Amino acid sequence: MPILSPIAAYDIQPDGTARVLDQDWPDPAPGPGAAWRWIHCDRTSPGFVAWSAAHLPRPVRAGLMQAETRPHFEPIGEGFLVTLRGINLNPGEESEDMVALRLWIGPDLIVSTRMRRIFAFDDLVQALADGQAPVTPAAFVARLIDALTARIETTTAEREDRTDAIEEILLDDEPDAVGKGEIEIARLARSVIKLRRHIAPQREALSRLATAEGDLFGNAEGYEIRNAANRTMRAVEELDTVRDRLASLRAHTDSLQAARLGRNGFVLSVVAAVFLPLGFLTGLFGVNVAGMPGTSWPWAFAALSGAMAAMGLGLWFFFRWMKWF
Repeated sequence: MPILSPIAAYDIQPDGTARVLDQDWPDPAPGPGAAWRWIHCDRTSPGFVAWSAAHLPRPVRAGLMQAETRPHFEPIGEGFLVTLRGINLNPGEESEDMVALRLWIGPDLIVSTRMRRIFAFDDLVQALADGQAPVTPAAFVARLIDALTARIETTTAEREDRTDAIEEILLDDEPDAVGKGEIEIARLARSVIKLRRHIAPQREALSRLATAEGDLFGNAEGYEIRNAANRTMRAVEELDTVRDRLASLRAHTDSLQAARLGRNGFVLSVVAAVFLPLGFLTGLFGVNVAGMPGTSWPWAFAALSGAMAAMGLGLWFFFRWMKWF
């Protein structure tokens, strides 16, 4: 039979200390003297699949092992099934590819699952090692949500700073400033869209969790979760603002490119207008037929060159007087 081998498993004592579970198949019920139990597993582990089939209701088991998720809250029996998203801080991965965490919250048991590492759980593990464990499952969930929301706020603020930097690039006078800005806008816009898609539904899930009926969450934990929901909503609003700013910057870069192309085309048109009559004269005098004037005069070429230079300058001053450039 497969062994559970959880990522983390603890019995939390009423005084805030935690005892590491060293058994391969921990029972869902907390041990003697413990206030509650936390079991954290990889959802794809064969041991967890077998353990959950033996100890958890089918809807809970399905929710904890579901592959494709979005943030949501669902009461089941005496507990709550919650799916949330956290910033992806794993090396070599993009932060906007947010990682999913699934929680079954019972009166004296929390079962959490993930596939990729979630750093907010590392903070909780460290707190348990320091003897500062949350004394109730509700306090544990509130602390976890606070850690997730703090990282979301940090990531959102970083996107705002990058938007400010792009605006500075576009105000730069370097010739390739617009090209650099366009590339950064495209990358950042993709990141913001992906972040918002995951974060927006999390606010509603947190609000429903904070107002859920039952005795699991007290007033203090409910307030903390509602506060996290409001912070999440502000993060969504900030992402909307960044998205709108990026759309405005993209329109600005398009107008700059169009203006640059227009200026370049106008300069080429002026140059063509200046040299068109000169080209006509050189073509006319290049005709090798009898009767061409000045063929026997030594200064004929110099006079022709001077006349053409005077004509070019005259055309240039004429276009300036007409305010064509």
